[in-house]
Amino acid sequence: QVQLVESGGGLVQAGGSLRLSCAASGGAFSSYTMGWFRQAPGKERELLAAVGRSGINPYYTDSVKGRFTISRDNAKNTVYLQMNSLKPEDTAVYYCAATLRLRYEFDDWGQGTQVTVSS
Repeated sequence: QVQLVESGGGLVQAGGSLRLSCAASGGAFSSYTMGWFRQAPGKERELLAAVGRSGINPYYTDSVKGRFTISRDNAKNTVYLQMNSLKPEDTAVYYCAATLRLRYEFDDWGQGTQVTVSS
């Protein structure tokens, strides 16, 4: 099991950028596939992006392709989500998650960080 702590959320105007960070501890970070999710009020939690152990060929859901970038620094036990061209509909609580499974079935979760995009 790995412990995850997100940071970097906040209030930003539409068109702006934020970078979320997720620091991991208590596990072999480089062995985990890492993902970023979000959940808006009244909506289901959705997987936005995921990156495997090597950091190559990350996955993105269509709504964030070209705007968000997931990356990881295994030396710092940290995964990032760079978010550009933010829209009001990106407003949500953002979570990072980790898994040792081969599929995107995540077992360990952070507490979440709020992102609010004003119009």
